[in-house]
Amino acid sequence: MAKILLIDDDRMICDILSLRIRRMGHETCFACTLEDGLKQLSNAFFDLVFLDVNMPDGNGLDVLPKIRESASSPEVIIITGLGDPDGAELAIRSGAWDYVQKGDSIKSITLPLMRALQYREERLRKKISSDLIREGIIGESSSLMSCLDLVAVAANSDTNVLLTGETGTGKELFAWAIHRNSTRSEKNFVVIDCAALPDSLVESMLFGHEKGAFTGADRSKDGLILQADKGTLFLDEVGELPLSLQKAFLRVLQEHRFRPVGSKDEIRSDFRLVAATNRDLEKMVRQGSFREDLLFRLRSFTIHLPPLRERPEDLKKIVIDHLSKLSQRYAIAEKNISPGFFSALDSYHWPGNIRELKNALDYAFFDARNDSILFEQHLPTEIRIQIARDSVQSPPIDNSSIRSTSIELSCKDVFPSLKEYREESDREYLESLLQKTQGDMKTACSISGLSISRLYALLKKHNIEKR
Repeated sequence: MAKILLIDDDRMICDILSLRIRRMGHETCFACTLEDGLKQLSNAFFDLVFLDVNMPDGNGLDVLPKIRESASSPEVIIITGLGDPDGAELAIRSGAWDYVQKGDSIKSITLPLMRALQYREERLRKKISSDLIREGIIGESSSLMSCLDLVAVAANSDTNVLLTGETGTGKELFAWAIHRNSTRSEKNFVVIDCAALPDSLVESMLFGHEKGAFTGADRSKDGLILQADKGTLFLDEVGELPLSLQKAFLRVLQEHRFRPVGSKDEIRSDFRLVAATNRDLEKMVRQGSFREDLLFRLRSFTIHLPPLRERPEDLKKIVIDHLSKLSQRYAIAEKNISPGFFSALDSYHWPGNIRELKNALDYAFFDARNDSILFEQHLPTEIRIQIARDSVQSPPIDNSSIRSTSIELSCKDVFPSLKEYREESDREYLESLLQKTQGDMKTACSISGLSISRLYALLKKHNIEKR
């Protein structure tokens, strides 16, 4: 799903294009002035911009270079009501993807859109394959590569990034990858675990304090925010940030200035923020436990990490890589892996994702310390129990309770199997979801709790067309 900005003072054109683009599965925003458009580009990432030429506050062609040089370096399609050969030449020379007229059909306008997005995706993917440092991020699945595409884009700017996903999906690794691939890589990467902040010392830890600011403050100390100056500040589990502190942190995020405890003067920290959460922050906003204005600041650019069960093709690579590292660390010969071991791993749901997988591999590695081959019996007992339970389709049938064939047949005529019922329920839910969200895939993912790749897979499975 791409994010597209429409810069045009014609609201009807914006509405028509927005509807068409959303039906294609993309997200849209619009600006009615060049100033507003440039402001949005400075605060968020966009893959593509539709830019009008004749705007109330200037000529769109004059700001085209600024748009191309913005953090996300979007592709630009000029869209104008009056065709001008000289303007078309200037647009192409300035780096625009195409130059189209508003009188053209919607199809002729959306075709360059699709081609531009395809070009952008390929360009970003080439950057990843050749340049991206991805320490500890193992796999080549399409869902993982899509996330790495976004990492490459995020690393080229200072825009705030919000990493979302289930626990154990590797959010800190991705935060580290953004830092390592940015211009700040030589400076500090400072981690703040919001779930572990002690109430009595939280302000001192974040903002620092002056000598004598409180009992026990026998010397001045820099806070974590100042330690991240010129580097990256990573807020892990940001959903756990105390509500009482959210307002103060919002100001720090806006101004990059703060006052240490006990100090009369403010100091500045030029940090880049990356935050992560496994919680539904929008739901927390509705419940009043998270500030909406802080959420808007955090999610200038969002990367949703898929759970391990949605990237099964990566599991074997993760297993081999982790076991190899264990062998090197403990100077133990690498163990062979039985087919049954992989089969057991494939059949488990992994609710704790990669973190749970690595913990299970640690257990198996040391349980098999005297063996040369890893078998499924080396896995933790609780995981083997769950695999066994999942393999049992139904309880044993009591022959004395079997009904006559005629009753069974009559029941089948009016009552579906559990599988049929679940599939029909899934289909009805997905159709209602798309109708409720008017085909907006981002909103559909937010409501359903599904990742974008999983939602598309389910739509394809049930032959449901995106609106």
